[in-house]
Amino acid sequence: MSEQQIAIPPKAEEIPAAKAEVAVFSVTQLMWMRFRRSRPAVASLAFLGVMYLIAVLAPFLAPYGVRTTHELYSGTPPHPMRIVDAEGQWHWPPIVYGLERNIDPTTFDAVYTENLDHVYRVRWFARGEPYRLLGVIPAERHLFVPEEGGVVFLLGTDRLGRDLFSRILFGAQVSLTVGLLGVLISLALGSFIGTMSGFYGGAVDSIVQRVVEVLLAFPQIPLWLALAAAVPANWSSLKVYFGITLVLSIVNWAGLSRQVRAKALALRDMDFVTAARLAGTGDARIIARHLLPNIISHVLVVATLSIPSMILGETALSFLGLGIRPPMTSWGVLLSEAQYTRVLMRQPWLITPVAFVIAVVIAFNFVGDGLRDAADPYAT
Repeated sequence: MSEQQIAIPPKAEEIPAAKAEVAVFSVTQLMWMRFRRSRPAVASLAFLGVMYLIAVLAPFLAPYGVRTTHELYSGTPPHPMRIVDAEGQWHWPPIVYGLERNIDPTTFDAVYTENLDHVYRVRWFARGEPYRLLGVIPAERHLFVPEEGGVVFLLGTDRLGRDLFSRILFGAQVSLTVGLLGVLISLALGSFIGTMSGFYGGAVDSIVQRVVEVLLAFPQIPLWLALAAAVPANWSSLKVYFGITLVLSIVNWAGLSRQVRAKALALRDMDFVTAARLAGTGDARIIARHLLPNIISHVLVVATLSIPSMILGETALSFLGLGIRPPMTSWGVLLSEAQYTRVLMRQPWLITPVAFVIAVVIAFNFVGDGLRDAADPYAT
């Protein structure tokens, strides 16, 4: 009888443990990843970047200075460059035709027609009116300048013969920076006061909240008007600029501080704050190292959504004659020249700055919505 053979199963192969790669992202990186998913927000951010770059380079991009007048071309309709002339021939660099001024015998208004016999080339990166880039660097080069004797008014001129396209570019410097600077001031005031109120509570919180309630009880626009009217009439343009910025900031910090206070109230009893206190950490360090980093994402969202209201506030005040004053130019100042129906009927192109205001406000709202969704801790 043969021996019973026992089949021994083969030894199981050792399966190497899978090495899982774990990526670690900071809060800022996670917000940026979520923000990039929103195409409208990314496109709006790029648009705003271009607008601020245009504001910085306004003296170079504008063919004329902000105060340059053309007495013979007051109230001229848009007179753009042409790459195809009246006979259908192509031209590069572009050309502009001369303008002839006539008087309408019925309305006695100036009527401008193109003189096809006078042709002027547009020169690129040519010398023009001197200016200071960033207020410091002396320069004379402009993006485009017509030949001597020719004029180019892409968006027409106002009643004094000033090029509207150039003035819109220079106006962007004021309108865009007023909103940004105003929000920075509101951000500093609201974050500091709101954090102090929420962290310490008690009498400090009660006093601060009563002040905030008083400020929020006033209607925003009448309060803006009252504060703007208090700006002395003999102030220089630069002082008025900072004065209007401060007026807009004084009104807007209250709402931000209330939201920051709510965040601080929720965070001050968290375990990591309690641990920091037990370790002997001072209040200032707790606020700077533990509270503010957890609040800043929410603050940035609120600040971004506040910039449009600042821009609209400056535009409204300047439109009513209580904001930025000539010779300084802003989009509100430009629109104040188009507030009469009679003017708009004859010179409808003066309403063009509205398009820039609307585009910038919508872009900031898209960016703010994108940041709000990106800062949502429950977002996937």
